[in-house]
Amino acid sequence: MTTRGTGAAAGALAVLLTAAGCTTSAGPGGGAPTVSSAPATRSAPPSGSASASGGGHGWSRQRLRGAVSRHTGVTRTARPTVLNGLVGAVFTRNADGDHFCTASVVDSAGLNLIVTAAHCVWDPQLGQRSDLVFVPGYRNGDTPSGVWPLIAVTVDDGWKDHADPDVDVAFAVVQAQNGQQVQQVLGANKLGVGLGYQLPVRITGYPGTSDVPITCANNTTEQSSTQLRIDCPDYTGGTSGSPWVTDFDPSTRTGTVVGVIGGYQQGGDSPDTSYSSYFGDRVQALYDRATG
Repeated sequence: MTTRGTGAAAGALAVLLTAAGCTTSAGPGGGAPTVSSAPATRSAPPSGSASASGGGHGWSRQRLRGAVSRHTGVTRTARPTVLNGLVGAVFTRNADGDHFCTASVVDSAGLNLIVTAAHCVWDPQLGQRSDLVFVPGYRNGDTPSGVWPLIAVTVDDGWKDHADPDVDVAFAVVQAQNGQQVQQVLGANKLGVGLGYQLPVRITGYPGTSDVPITCANNTTEQSSTQLRIDCPDYTGGTSGSPWVTDFDPSTRTGTVVGVIGGYQQGGDSPDTSYSSYFGDRVQALYDRATG
């Protein structure tokens, strides 16, 4: 089966991350939208950073929409922003190992949760992988936000039993470092459940052949009642688990994750079209288990 993970793992109309945000347009499907609790307050950003300046550098939503319309469906290198800093490569053992998937910080009461694709962390035949680390903001060998070992993984029984593509989603707890949880250090995106099929999102992830992340914005469409689809070029192996982020908030520099590359064909058999399991009731239940 095709997979967007690489190596051993084989067996995210949105924002301009340089300055801007996106709006949510709820589509069909699901009941009332639900999200997790509000993100924890981060440490004050460095003076002169995008976050410290506040107000999205004067980018109104109208200006954002106009700017975004000129960059839809274009994949480029992701700049080191607050939002991109929530995304990291998943490595085997340590930052010198192979990076074969992508994950991102998601809001939780424990301040210690990431979300990725189930096929990145759990093989239905072999079980959970026990040698993985999350490296947020990884770039050209640098680990600016530390290395965070995965210590607990939660996947749906449908994935465990028969690799159900409708629940190719996993939540993982990462180990605290230097007395701090990952969300205390970086902040987190909210979890978006039941928000429909047609959403403007940005996807940021790490191809296995690159040491820098890529990013692309476009609108999602309905592949099926249980799957989302998006067209963004060059999302090759290693981008499995990349978050699909909507509803960017310029004041917090975070958004709402409504999908991860995975699901149908474990993310897709073409690098130009990606899929995600739909974040509905089953993903909400999975999140509740991971945080319960």
